[in-house]
Amino acid sequence: MPKLIFLWTDIAIFALFAATLIYAWHVSRSRNLRATWSRVARSAPAMCSAVVLSVFVVIGLLDSMHFQQRLPPVTGAPANAAPVYAPKVVSVLDVLLEDTAFVRPEKTYSAPLAWLQFTKESMLQEGGTPTRDFPRLRFGGRHLEDPEQEWGRDVSRRAGLGLLVGFLVALLFSGVTVLCVGQGARTEVFRQIVRGETELPLRAVLSTVFLLCLLLGVVFGLATGYHVLGTDRTGNDVLWQALKSIRTAWIIGSLTTVAMLPPALVLGISAGYFKGWIDDVIQYVYTTLTSIPGVLLIAACVLMMQVYIDTHPGLFPTAAQRADLRLFLLCMILGLTGWAGLCRLLRAEALKLRELEYVQAARAFGIPNWRIMARHLLPNVMHIVLITVVLEFSGLVLYEAVLSYLGIGVDPSMNSFGSMIEKSRFEMSRDPMIWWNLLAAFIFMLALVLAANLFADAVRDAFDPRSRMFRPRRFNLFNGKGATQSSVAVSNVSLPLDQPPETVILSMQDLDVVIDTGEAWRHAVQALALTVHRGETFALVGESGSGKSMTALALMRLLPEA
Repeated sequence: MPKLIFLWTDIAIFALFAATLIYAWHVSRSRNLRATWSRVARSAPAMCSAVVLSVFVVIGLLDSMHFQQRLPPVTGAPANAAPVYAPKVVSVLDVLLEDTAFVRPEKTYSAPLAWLQFTKESMLQEGGTPTRDFPRLRFGGRHLEDPEQEWGRDVSRRAGLGLLVGFLVALLFSGVTVLCVGQGARTEVFRQIVRGETELPLRAVLSTVFLLCLLLGVVFGLATGYHVLGTDRTGNDVLWQALKSIRTAWIIGSLTTVAMLPPALVLGISAGYFKGWIDDVIQYVYTTLTSIPGVLLIAACVLMMQVYIDTHPGLFPTAAQRADLRLFLLCMILGLTGWAGLCRLLRAEALKLRELEYVQAARAFGIPNWRIMARHLLPNVMHIVLITVVLEFSGLVLYEAVLSYLGIGVDPSMNSFGSMIEKSRFEMSRDPMIWWNLLAAFIFMLALVLAANLFADAVRDAFDPRSRMFRPRRFNLFNGKGATQSSVAVSNVSLPLDQPPETVILSMQDLDVVIDTGEAWRHAVQALALTVHRGETFALVGESGSGKSMTALALMRLLPEA
């Protein structure tokens, strides 16, 4: 049985995953949160981004399960001898992709899908004459007997098989979705998905799943015989390094935001609630902190951390544990030096909330200040916290690339996008240029950051009342005869001045105004009919919420067309 290794970041990332599941359970029990997140779920860009982010999450979780493989017993060893484990720490992702080109290193550089090494070497011919030529790779294209004739057909065959497997997986996922979603005949459900008439953007989601399955099928099909994105200077697969860098990006983006929440929440709410000298002290602290150049402050903290690690080598049995501790402490440093922005936002919101009636009533009843802040202020600023956390994620992923490029980021032995970019700095200046290392880092960072930004935009629109906009959705209502009518139907309004006074100037029949509340369609106005003649005074009277304003807006055509 292998020996499980629990790294600091592994524990933290699974704790965050468990906290996310608990929050999802809490959302399912809260009607308001469920309605808010349903607005996110109805956004096609957000759901497509969620699919892409889910793939990154699965890769990160698989790469966060570490262990040491048990070595076979030595010949002649006693039966009760202690087990011996390999010194190298591997992850579940390493084991799953063990038979592919990802974990088959070459000697040095090789181009994508190549069967020859990128650089020349001195080799001996059959007669013993030395010559310089491009040698064959150890794994890439090694199965080809005549590479010049067989390479094209072999690449096409492997790509085609991968494409077929990806298509079948996507088809299976689509079939399960059709079976689980919707009511009635499956053919009608499928037709609604194709036409985009479902409540959730299933057409966009399934299209994204199809593209991802086809792409992953082609990549893994080619990886069974070739290095899809080539190898680096040490012969390691570039695509494999990009996959391993996903975990580093997730840790930097998530743990850093968690580390900055406690000081931002405590100091921001305290400054806005107490005001006075407490507010002045907290403002002085975060103003001083923000006046120091961030890169210099982080560099000083990282160097002090590195001195401690170097002077205590006995605390880290393996190189992976040493690199992991540096990554964990880097997240803490970034969080404890980057809380000022969120603290400023929470202070401004707390200043507004402390003047509201229910907070004043709580203070008048003698409720302790800490209880008021925890029960009345904290829940009302959580939308700001959630928006900031989601928006900060992509910025921190890019920030890690900058720090690693400067040499003050993660440990050099740990894969990260910043390390890949730093290595490609010299490779891009070579002749011929080695471009695939930078391209891999660019593609993966673009996919991760773009998906995170699109999802963050949807979360901000759903949770921030100031940025929330009315987005009409096209749907049909059915009348009693089975014919469809528009959800907002307003007749033409004309003012014929040359007609006699008894002429009708406004006529309206069967006006329906329907509002999408997130959980259901609510009729603000239903089957309204009225007629106004020239010279007639018409008064629309009703209680609050009866639909007077909606009727007036519909008459003036100020409602968006549904």
